[in-house]
Amino acid sequence: MSEKCNSRHFSWLMKSCFPNNQQSHQPCPFTTSISTTLSSLPDDLLLECLCRVPNSTLPVLSLVCHRWALLLDSPSFHHLRLNHHLITLTIFSISISNSSIFAASHHLLPTYSSWKISSFSPKHQAILESGSFYSPFSSPRLASIGRKIYIIGRSAMLQCDSWTGTVTQMPGTLIPRKKFAAAAVAGKLYVAGGCPRSVAVEEFDPEMNTWRVVCDAPKKRYGCIGASIDGVLYVIGGLRVGTAADEARVEGPPHVYASTMDLYDVEGNVWLRSRSVPTGGCVVAATAAAGHIYILSSHAVDLSFWKFNASRKCPRFGEWDRIKTPPLAGQVRLDSTVRFSCIGVGEKVVLVQVMGCIDDILRRSGRAERGFKEGLVLVYDCAAGEWSRGVDMPEVIRRPTCVCVEC
Repeated sequence: MSEKCNSRHFSWLMKSCFPNNQQSHQPCPFTTSISTTLSSLPDDLLLECLCRVPNSTLPVLSLVCHRWALLLDSPSFHHLRLNHHLITLTIFSISISNSSIFAASHHLLPTYSSWKISSFSPKHQAILESGSFYSPFSSPRLASIGRKIYIIGRSAMLQCDSWTGTVTQMPGTLIPRKKFAAAAVAGKLYVAGGCPRSVAVEEFDPEMNTWRVVCDAPKKRYGCIGASIDGVLYVIGGLRVGTAADEARVEGPPHVYASTMDLYDVEGNVWLRSRSVPTGGCVVAATAAAGHIYILSSHAVDLSFWKFNASRKCPRFGEWDRIKTPPLAGQVRLDSTVRFSCIGVGEKVVLVQVMGCIDDILRRSGRAERGFKEGLVLVYDCAAGEWSRGVDMPEVIRRPTCVCVEC
C-alpha cells in the first residue's frame, strides 16, 4: 500500500491531497502559504456565505463582530436572502404593558403554524425606568422595514429587532399624534393624521435617524389607517377633526371622511385624487396585498369587504370590486366593543378580531362568551377569493396590534 501511494504514477498535486505524517510538509516552491479565514473574505463574498445560514443562526452571527453586524443589517444582505428565497413573511402581534412588550409570531406561509410567544427586551433599562412606558404607546401604530418593527406612539417610537428580540428607543414624531395613519414606503416611515391642529405628513429616515415634514395632507383625520403599495401612501378612513375655525369652513358631519382615502405619491411628492368606498360606510380595517388595497367597511348592521386596484401601471387602476365578506359570527356587534386588525401577507389578507376598550365590562357580564371571540383569525386567499379559519391568537396577547415582517 505504501509503495502504491508513493508511486511515480501520482503527480505532486495529487499526492499533496494526502497527508504524510512521516515527512515534514514541504511547501510547493511555486506557491505561497496563506492562512485564509472567513472574516478575511471581501464583503461581497462574505455576504454570499452569510446569507445562506438558517434564520435561527442569524442572531448569533450578529454578535461575532461589528463588521458582521453591519453586513447582516445591510440592504445587500436582505436582497441576497430574498433572491435565495430565505425570507419568510411572518405576522407579529404586539401587546404592550407597563413593564414589557409581548409578541406572538406566526408563519402563515406555506402552512398555518401555531403562534410562538416571545418578548422584546430593551437594550437600555432607561426605556422602562420612566414608569410611564405604556402611556405613549396606548394606541400605537406598527410598521416594518425588513426585519425591524417600528412601534410608533404619540410622541415616542421604539424599534424592535425580530431576530435578536431587542428594543431600541428611537426619536418620536415631531408632532404628537394619536390614532393616526402609518406605513412604510421605499424603506422610510410615513405618518399622517391624528392631530387636530396640523395636517403635516412626516417622514422618518432610518439611516439618518431623523423625522422631517414632507407635505400637508388634504384632510385632517383622526382614527385613520395607513397602508402603502406601489410607492403610494394611503390615508384611509377616520373622522374629520380640527379647530373651531376648521369646522366652520367644512360642511357635513365629522364622519364624512369615514369611507374615503387620500393617496400620496411619495416619489412625486404629490397627492393623487381622493377615492371613496362605493357604498360608503365606515372603514374599520384596511391593508395592502397582492397589488390591491383591501378594506373592511361597517354599515352598522353588516360588513362589506372591498378591494381597490392600486397598481398604477394597470388599466384598472382606481377601480373597486366588492368581494366575499368575512364569515364572522352573527352575534358580533359592530360597535366599539369589537375592532379589527387587517394585515397583508403575500397573496393573502389576515383579519384578526380584537376586543375593544370595554371588553372587561363585557367579560364580567358574560356577553364576551357569546360570540365575542378575541383573537379570532380569518385568512382571505386573494387568488382563490375564499376565506378560511386561521390559528387563533394566544389569549395572553391582549389588544394586539399586528404587522407583517420580512425575516
